[in-house]
Amino acid sequence: MTKRFLPAATLGRALVPGALLVLAVPSLAYAHTATVTVTSPGATMGPATPFTGVSSHADCAHGLVSGGGIDQAEGDDRSGNGNHVMGVAPSADGVTEFTGAPGVVGHDVTHWLAFGGSGSNSSLTFSSTPYALCLSSHQVRHTQVVMNKATGPSASQTAKLVVATCPKGTRLIGGGARTTPASVGSLKPIASFPTFNDAAHDFGQKAAADGETNPDSWTAVGGIGGGRDSGNTTYAYAICTGDHVNAKDLTTKVGFSEVSGPTTAGTRLTATVGCASPAGDRRHGNGRDAWQLVSGGAATSGGDVTTTDFSKAGSGGTHLAGSYPSDSAGTPVADGTTAPASWAASVHVGGSPSPNTYTDVWALCLNTQHGNGER
Repeated sequence: MTKRFLPAATLGRALVPGALLVLAVPSLAYAHTATVTVTSPGATMGPATPFTGVSSHADCAHGLVSGGGIDQAEGDDRSGNGNHVMGVAPSADGVTEFTGAPGVVGHDVTHWLAFGGSGSNSSLTFSSTPYALCLSSHQVRHTQVVMNKATGPSASQTAKLVVATCPKGTRLIGGGARTTPASVGSLKPIASFPTFNDAAHDFGQKAAADGETNPDSWTAVGGIGGGRDSGNTTYAYAICTGDHVNAKDLTTKVGFSEVSGPTTAGTRLTATVGCASPAGDRRHGNGRDAWQLVSGGAATSGGDVTTTDFSKAGSGGTHLAGSYPSDSAGTPVADGTTAPASWAASVHVGGSPSPNTYTDVWALCLNTQHGNGER
């Protein structure tokens, strides 16, 4: 253990008669760890009318937002086919969206927005529950949000892919996706995942694979069924470490899982993945895993998203119904939970069968064992 000794002048004042008392201040050996706490205010009801949306937010009283999610309830009948995720995104105040010029749009954000939308079917039982992951860490004292956006998708049964990339020298710790407007009922984000801005990943069109380390970008994919173009826009958000955080002392790792389905109209499938640690990869002294879940992603796709460019599911009506921190069974964690174990992705098929459909889920994990993270 490294020790810091007081200067001689200070030691002189610390002498006790009859004995030499040497004061040593041990270094904070375990201060360079991270704590992730989930906050959630509970469900926001709606939308109760077709072609509208609702928004809700979760907030960090302590720490900074590293990521966040949403879980939806569709009701018990076919009206539930119309409820879908419209977006998950960081916010400076819990109300305002980052929708202006692309680039670095915010710093040290502590709020997370979740949006739900309805298609031609709606129900009083619809709801959306937001989740914020609040990171308290000596390593990551500052963060920044990078936003990118693109017009579209516009034509029926198409998708628009957008990539937000962290500034050089920083580390990606989370991200989100958003589509507007809610009045286009079949428009929604169908994918939100970590990736790399390099040729091997086709500059964000291929997702980060299980076990890959230090992704630098976040991809959002907007999809549309039989809808129209009303100024449709897809937004991608990357949450990155701040400029004064030493990224060399931080490592992130991706957990990924892909499950076939759902394909039957009106059904829902949930998949999960966690932050598994290799044998012996533990924090000093306390036996806990060195990898902490700091964010996650979800997609409904045509499969093989880590080896081929992203492709849509077999039906334009298939949509995300959840992307949230969970236990290993896919149950959302409660407000105040620390160190969530897993991330869940939930996909819902609309009113038509959806062949060649897969549910994809990502966990983004931060290694908090080494380094002090501060320049």
